[in-house]
Amino acid sequence: MRPPSEMRVSKDRRLLTVLFSDHAPIPLEAELLRVVSPSAEVQGHSPEQRVTVPGKRSVAISRIEPVGNYAVRIIFDDGHDTGIFTWTYLHELGHEKDARWQTYLDELAEKGLSRG
Repeated sequence: MRPPSEMRVSKDRRLLTVLFSDHAPIPLEAELLRVVSPSAEVQGHSPEQRVTVPGKRSVAISRIEPVGNYAVRIIFDDGHDTGIFTWTYLHELGHEKDARWQTYLDELAEKGLSRG
C-alpha cells in the first residue's frame, strides 16, 4: 500500500487525519488509536491475550515518527509508544472505525471498565 499523502494532528492533539490519494480523509481519534494500538502490549501475541484498555478518554498524541516507508509510530501522552501503525492498518481503521469502536465500548461494559 502506498503511504498517505498527508497526516495531520489537530491542535488539541486528539485527532489524526490521514489522507490517502485515492480515499476521503480518514479522521481517527487519539483514544481509538490508543485502544486499538497494534502493539503486543494491547494485542498480545494471540487473540486470547488481547487487552481491553480502559481510561483513555483524554489521551492525546504527543508525536508521530516515521518507520521506514511503511508505517508510523504514534507516541501518546500516557507514555505508550510501541505500536507500529502500518499504512494498511490505518486504512483498515478508516473502514472499520465504527465497528471497532462499538466492539471496544461493548468490551468495556462487559468488563465493568470505563473510558475514564
